[in-house]
Amino acid sequence: MSIQQTDVLYTAVATAENGRDGRVATDDGQLDVVVNPPKEMGGSGAGTNPEQLFAAGYSACFQGALGVVARQEKADISGSTVTAKVGIGKNDDGFGIIVEISAHIPNVDTQTAKGLLEKAHQVCPYSKATRGNITVTLV
Repeated sequence: MSIQQTDVLYTAVATAENGRDGRVATDDGQLDVVVNPPKEMGGSGAGTNPEQLFAAGYSACFQGALGVVARQEKADISGSTVTAKVGIGKNDDGFGIIVEISAHIPNVDTQTAKGLLEKAHQVCPYSKATRGNITVTLV
């Protein structure tokens, strides 16, 4: 279900200069990075790239969702980490991305961890935003 503008609690603002070979910065100055295509795509690889930024945001958001679910399930996720791998490649109309989400949750068994990941995937705002648009695999 979509939120309405009146439901917005915070809005992040970032501006890019020169696309994938330039700079991106947030309006509050907390993020200001050079972006360059990775070497695998013919770039210099000298800066970060949009896929790394997306992976960073998705992994942080998913970790937060995992925390929400763990509290509801009374599961101990202390010491856990979430990793997002974002791939980019050619598709029928240019380029597309694919995501793989994995987590290390040391204090729960494998079955519990899998259940927590699946539930977090249902509530994570990034997962909701990408559902039906890109392939997201939980591992």
